Amino acid sequence: MKLSTGSCSLPSPPERFAATALAIVGLLASACVLPGTHAEVVADRDAQNAEREALEGRVEHLLASNESLSGERVALLEQVEDLRVVREGLEGRKGELEAQVDGLTTRRDELESHLEAREREVAEEQQEVGKLRHTYDDLVTELQSEVAEGRIEIERLREGLRVKLAQDVLFAKGSARLSAEGRSVLVRVASRLAADDHRVQVQGYTDSQGIRGRLAQIYPTNWELAGARAAAVVRVLEREGVAAGRLTAVSHGPHHPVAPNDTREGRARNRRIEIRLLPTGGADATPSVGSD
Repeated sequence: MKLSTGSCSLPSPPERFAATALAIVGLLASACVLPGTHAEVVADRDAQNAEREALEGRVEHLLASNESLSGERVALLEQVEDLRVVREGLEGRKGELEAQVDGLTTRRDELESHLEAREREVAEEQQEVGKLRHTYDDLVTELQSEVAEGRIEIERLREGLRVKLAQDVLFAKGSARLSAEGRSVLVRVASRLAADDHRVQVQGYTDSQGIRGRLAQIYPTNWELAGARAAAVVRVLEREGVAAGRLTAVSHGPHHPVAPNDTREGRARNRRIEIRLLPTGGADATPSVGSD
């Protein structure tokens, strides 16, 4: 038997070796690789190697990507934790801001209520000022001659009006009995005050000289004398139509002088009656020591 490259050829054996030959031929046929089949096997092997290398590269790439993703995951988890802390802080701050907003809203409502009340007060004060201005003009007109002579002074105050009458216009020295001239002046004043609703406070003042003689039995001190004069004026105003509930008599005695008491002229100025017109419901106007 002889084998040639690229092929298998067998000489025809004798019949007695037929079975053996056939078996040998089968074996040789199974071990024989044809040229085309060999090339295909080599190409398949190379393709598998290339595919394996590609897969190995892919695996390495996936491992690197996995490692990178793991790092990104850690970073993201850290960011999530930071965001959680920030969120909790913002939630706490939100509660504080909501409390501040509630406080500011309450304060705003209080201020608006106060503003509304103050606007009403201002409107009422302006109405009062208008009434007092009208009363002032009426009194100046009614008592024009006395004002011109300086025996009566009428002035506007920060709150209300003041009508200052010298003692000799109303009373004789040391007396609380109204003169005819004084009664006439008060009747004219009452005609202008009766229609108003301002409070009327009559204040009596004296000089610093003490009460002497029989007069001291009636008025032990200047307090009583000043009070009796203020009460006499109140009685005339009430009788002439000024509502009693608006009237008040006040004695200041020798206190709150408007001039020195060491001269006759100064003492004459200190002996006086002041009629104060005060806003309804306002605080009493009390002069400062030494104020006019």
